Amino acid sequence: MKNSRYDSRREKACPEVWVRSSGTSTPAAGRIAAATCRVSASTAEKTQAARGGLTRDRGPGPGTRDQGLVTRDQGPRDRYDAIDVIVALTRAVPRTLDRCELTHLARTPIDVRTASAQHAQYEELLRALGCHVERIEASDDLPDSVFVEDTAVVLDEVAVMTRPGAASRRGETAAVERTLSRYRSIRCLTDPATMDGGDVLRVGHRIYVGISSRTNEEGARQLAAAATPFGYTVESVRVSGCLHLKSAITAVNDGTVLCNPAWLNPRAFTGCEAIAVDPAEPHAGNVLRIGRSLVAARAYPRTADSLRERGFDVHLVDASELAKAEAGVTCCSLIVDHRRFATLTGS
Repeated sequence: MKNSRYDSRREKACPEVWVRSSGTSTPAAGRIAAATCRVSASTAEKTQAARGGLTRDRGPGPGTRDQGLVTRDQGPRDRYDAIDVIVALTRAVPRTLDRCELTHLARTPIDVRTASAQHAQYEELLRALGCHVERIEASDDLPDSVFVEDTAVVLDEVAVMTRPGAASRRGETAAVERTLSRYRSIRCLTDPATMDGGDVLRVGHRIYVGISSRTNEEGARQLAAAATPFGYTVESVRVSGCLHLKSAITAVNDGTVLCNPAWLNPRAFTGCEAIAVDPAEPHAGNVLRIGRSLVAARAYPRTADSLRERGFDVHLVDASELAKAEAGVTCCSLIVDHRRFATLTGS
């Protein structure tokens, strides 16, 4: 992996899961996360220890492996830990966006200046909805890097760095991890797992993983190993007809999903009420939940009106240029909800 902060040769020599510290040279780097993430260091570790699972490294260097996952402790406690705030991590549109990966769409010219303006409006909307927006360093060497959702799965207790299905995208994770490690302890998927975050749908404590051209069964298994100690259930769902699971379905609250039933069977999502998109708007199933509000693409007004009629607070944003890169509104941010984190940790 490009710009990795560990020795991949040593990782390959040990075929199970690594435990790593944050990679900094400060004396605090080797400490366990008890001082920075009490849930990860106490609740999760006790659960894992009882099951004979994951162990933590007490200092720099390699530790042990378990179920394919690499573990790193959280970095210095971020100033937002004890504040009622939602952090939205974003990344600037690269000048090379027109060289992005495409699977289901024909390549058409992308106006990068327009895409950047739309992305800035998207960030402004997130701020208006109460998010603290933090931009990760840009990289023109990575044409898809604006789509940060695919690089990680952020839960209340931990963040799992993915291993994107397109090899050209695997260099995107290093910069995201450097930023995300200030907010959560880190787990990392390892070869042969592949996963794009766009294939991971969380509905309350249920996690659905889309098995697609970008995400495989091993990716789902490794994510389950990271998430189940915290009380999540993880199920796999086959994806066809679209790039990612969340191209077809997203959560609008902890018990309701918005979906395109032509692309998947909503009955696979046990216990969830399903709202169908307008048949004329097949791509409208991708919405971003921010607290009690929803962000949706302006291109799908009928579905937005349907949601409003059901009492949802829907805000529209123009994402038409980014959509040429097979992107939805969830793709351009990673949401770190510190309101949940503060409740869990007692901060």
